[in-house]
Amino acid sequence: MEHRPLGGTGVSVSKLAGGWLSGRYRTDADVQGPTSSARPPARFDMTDPANQRKLGAAEQLAQLADEAGISLIEMAIAFVLRHPAVTATIIGPRTMAHLDSQVAAADVELSSDVLDRIDQINPPGVTINPADNGWVSPAMEPAGRRR
Repeated sequence: MEHRPLGGTGVSVSKLAGGWLSGRYRTDADVQGPTSSARPPARFDMTDPANQRKLGAAEQLAQLADEAGISLIEMAIAFVLRHPAVTATIIGPRTMAHLDSQVAAADVELSSDVLDRIDQINPPGVTINPADNGWVSPAMEPAGRRR
């Protein structure tokens, strides 16, 4: 596992949390779910209170990035790049515009203040919507952990 995405929006191999940290989902936009059938629609149902909380966290993170003078994408990827537990950061742009917006993060240094505010918005290890945790091995269920 790579690392929880910025803001703990879910355990994911995606630095941008399936679009949540790209700016794609905003409170002032007509939110459409993913076009990929591989992504569960419930993770993007904006009537779900957990997704409303996730949207609120994404808004706060976008505001923090704006205050820091960087894009939300740059902040998310810089967070992963600089995290001591991450050994490799893999970006997955589909277009040249995506690539351009992501490579700029290589030069971004996040201050301790920004990192502290990220942790205030979503404390480390907290998944806002439990549905984002994905598949959990039966061996990790309480009955499977018994000796």
